[in-house]
Amino acid sequence: MTHEAPSSLAPYAAHAATSPGRRFVEPPPGSRTEFQRDRDRIIHSTAFRRLEYKTQVFVNHEGDLFRTRLTHSIEVAQIARSSARNLRLNEDLVEAISLAHDLGHTPFGHAGQDALNSCMKDAGGFEHNLQSLRVVDDLEQHYGAFDGLNLMFETREGILKHCSLHNARQLGAIGQRFIDKKQPSLEAQLANLADEIAYNNHDIDDGLRSGLLTIAQLSQVDFFARHQREAEQTYPGISGRRAINETVRRMINALIVDLNTTSQARIAEINPRSIDDIRNAPPLIAFSERMSEEATLLKRFLRENLYRHYQVNRMTSKARRIITELFNAFAREPTLLPPDYQVAAGNAADHQQRQARQIADYIAGMTDRYAMREHRRLFQVEEI
Repeated sequence: MTHEAPSSLAPYAAHAATSPGRRFVEPPPGSRTEFQRDRDRIIHSTAFRRLEYKTQVFVNHEGDLFRTRLTHSIEVAQIARSSARNLRLNEDLVEAISLAHDLGHTPFGHAGQDALNSCMKDAGGFEHNLQSLRVVDDLEQHYGAFDGLNLMFETREGILKHCSLHNARQLGAIGQRFIDKKQPSLEAQLANLADEIAYNNHDIDDGLRSGLLTIAQLSQVDFFARHQREAEQTYPGISGRRAINETVRRMINALIVDLNTTSQARIAEINPRSIDDIRNAPPLIAFSERMSEEATLLKRFLRENLYRHYQVNRMTSKARRIITELFNAFAREPTLLPPDYQVAAGNAADHQQRQARQIADYIAGMTDRYAMREHRRLFQVEEI
């Protein structure tokens, strides 16, 4: 017998009973909810394990204490799940989306994604959100009855945060909302903003830990300075890592409280009765205008002082070169690829397109260190 979702869920939350369900019909999950089953499948997937060695800003070998895509995904899930409970949304769904949202990311973060997108410009491009969906729909191979993880519609919808209209038209029902300009579930909206809260604040922590950012620089950002003063007033004489952690903790809490309060007010104003009302409404999970401005200023500071720091630029330059050279080598000589990624000869144009996509799948699935190792194997004589 299927374990039903808690009765405390709001009527406009995602309910498995009213879901379009899975692409392939399966027996009920028994002692779990449908969305718990999704979460469990994601955690046990190969792509999820690889997140341990994929990075956000710093490349994996640069230090053991910096965030990886895995730790980031866990932090997003924690923030999103806590807020979901306050908003009476489906915690299991929001956790599944949060844990899966980065499965399609390339090695080397956004630098790797931009390089792979450039390589794929004549073969449909590369979007990491679309790749995450491709991972859970097609690339994972765990079950005899189907490719992928066969996740619930709402989980897949939440994973696909952004999508070009061209690609949306190829996706059927899961891409239709981008064409119709409708909203996803509140759980998907919440996971999206929890992602923003997590990466902004842990990039501050990692930036300070690396020495690329200083407290003096951050003190020029009012949002940071205000919570820094609060920490110092609460704990006179506090310093070092303890002071940084207290400040960042307060920033995260302020963002979450504002998100919950603002979202509750927006939901009450619309007074939705079902998830269909959510899809037809404007975005309801949001920060207040003031907090949104502060978050924007924080992102701008990080972009100018961390993401464009010359030491980060050096690594991203190397990353782009590694991805581009790997792609070009495999495109010239597909026999260099593992057999599973070699496409059998066929129609010339179609064959080239399909082979390019297989190369993108192979590279996107690499961890940072595996990509570097593959590059050495192909381009350094002493490597085998």
